[in-house]
Amino acid sequence: MAAYLTVDEFKLRTIMPATQVDRIEATSPGWLAANLESSSRWADMYLAKRYRVPFPAPYPEAVKSWVARMVTQRAYLQHGIPANDQQLALVGADSEKAENEIKAAADGQLSLIDLPDAGGQSLVQFGGTRVYSESSPYVAGDVQRSTGRREDGWRRGT
Repeated sequence: MAAYLTVDEFKLRTIMPATQVDRIEATSPGWLAANLESSSRWADMYLAKRYRVPFPAPYPEAVKSWVARMVTQRAYLQHGIPANDQQLALVGADSEKAENEIKAAADGQLSLIDLPDAGGQSLVQFGGTRVYSESSPYVAGDVQRSTGRREDGWRRGT
């Protein structure tokens, strides 16, 4: 399975300067690709509750954004940002927000986020309504009356 972003696509979506992304790629070849892959599969783990994953290309923009935001935090840590840098807190909060958005998209109860395909149609495959009924509100009473009469006729009760 492929990650939802290549390293070049990550450079376009991350707030991290491209020179720092290039430096990470030069000092740790394959590190970004591995983290893009693991973040993509982490997102799939949650989204599989409602969506058929992995998504086919072209991938939903929201998914690509989530992966970029999660990997950005790890990339800054790999690059060596000082722990007291305020930017690290902002990047960490953005990464956490991306994770929460993924969980909201996976939540079939609240349905706060719905991922569309390239044509704008919903990609939701699972978790929809499974039963639909238009029975009269009086049906339960009719069923109860019928059961009672049948039991009275047998003279046994329930």
